Amino acid sequence: MSTARKNTTTDDSLLLYAELTPAQVRRTQRRIQSGELRSVARGVVSSLPEDEWPGLIARERIRVLAALFPRAVVGYRSAFQGGTPTHGIMYLSYSHPRKFGLPGLTVHLLKGPGPLHGDAPMMERELFFPSPARLLLENLTISRGDVHKSAGRAAVEQRLIATCDARGEDALGALRDEARVLAPTLNLDREFTVLEGLIGGVLGTRKSVMSTVAGKAMVAAIPYDANRLALFERFAAELRSVPLKQPPTVIRSTQGRINFAFLESYFSNFIEGTEFEVGEARSFVLDGKPIKERPKDSHDIIDVFRQAVDPGWENQTLATGEAILTQVRARHADQMKERPEMGPGQFKTVANRAGTTEFVTPRLVRGTLVEGSKLLPTIPAGTARALMVMFLVSEVHPFTDGNGRLARLVMNAELSVVNSCRIIIPTLFREEYLDCLRVLSREGDAKPYLAAMQWIHQWSASFSYEDLDTVIADMQACNAFEKSRIRHKLLLPPKP
Repeated sequence: MSTARKNTTTDDSLLLYAELTPAQVRRTQRRIQSGELRSVARGVVSSLPEDEWPGLIARERIRVLAALFPRAVVGYRSAFQGGTPTHGIMYLSYSHPRKFGLPGLTVHLLKGPGPLHGDAPMMERELFFPSPARLLLENLTISRGDVHKSAGRAAVEQRLIATCDARGEDALGALRDEARVLAPTLNLDREFTVLEGLIGGVLGTRKSVMSTVAGKAMVAAIPYDANRLALFERFAAELRSVPLKQPPTVIRSTQGRINFAFLESYFSNFIEGTEFEVGEARSFVLDGKPIKERPKDSHDIIDVFRQAVDPGWENQTLATGEAILTQVRARHADQMKERPEMGPGQFKTVANRAGTTEFVTPRLVRGTLVEGSKLLPTIPAGTARALMVMFLVSEVHPFTDGNGRLARLVMNAELSVVNSCRIIIPTLFREEYLDCLRVLSREGDAKPYLAAMQWIHQWSASFSYEDLDTVIADMQACNAFEKSRIRHKLLLPPKP
């Protein structure tokens, strides 16, 4: 059934014969003869002056094309760009080939099938937009000349990677199956072979020659996330060029070290939603009182505390290259040993996210950790490297659970080994800490993260940790245990 609309308005700015009744067509032709209207192109009439015709055609492009070329399908590069012209050219698949000129627009009609399964009408008119499978197949065709009708292999490869990132691996599998069915009808069997190879490369199911940086990263010996690596490289460059404050340790005794590790673990777990009153946590972490309720949550605090206070874990800086894989798995296995359901020491098999931030896909975790860690030797030891390793682990999010706590433990190990104060992220600083991480992750802007982390580093070094009661009281006076940033401000303690 035709989807063309008949014109029922009196708007003379654009009249299309395909939308008019025979009587309206005859009336329009008489008005052209009288000079009241002018012919823009075959079957296209307007009352507007000629200098306004290009803008008119641009605004009403879908309506005009549907009227002039009913059941045409937007094709090739025009479809790849969402249905818009390239260099003033619009490509359509149609019953016969030809070129057609309109003010401000050249229409290239390329012989091809009309609407197929999955192609959808645009604005309920007789102009169709191709299915994703048809779109990609057509854009893998070979084209020559100054203006190519197809977007080409590299662009298709990048689109497949973006699709996989946005919708997951199953979406690429479905796309491949649809293309396999369509290819014979479109006479694009060669293009399907190329598309199948690209999809296999992105999914890691076959060896493929890739064109883009991201594609080559996916078929590397250990595939990695090229976009994340580029982000790490930009951040590393900033860390090399910006001197950062590095307050020395304030720990003066074994007891002070124990007290600091307890507060570090208590707050690190609170960030992740493991909430206890500080006195309750103190009783089962430091005083040896039995755990009566929430045993797994309690052990989360105990296990982070143990890694923060044990010299072996406390000073274990992050390895570079493939050694990082064994190291972070061992640390995570120890940290999460009371939660076997979370796969202690096992890299994630299902993608994870926080809000709208999608972390590195499981297949690319190992390679992204390996390649990212290779940047560490070029970054100054201490604060700069600590912030880098924390962001690396946080951004990859290699495990099903425990990633935030792991990221803060490896950060603080980089500080301990240079005798700098470790960092505590108190409850009231939680949202600022997460916000600046999001800005770095999504926008690549490191300045808020660097400013926030230097401030909280200085804050952590502003207390004496020798007496636990005193430091808890001092932190309470500074609003460290509060949750509302609207009602409270995180304060520095008065100088002694």
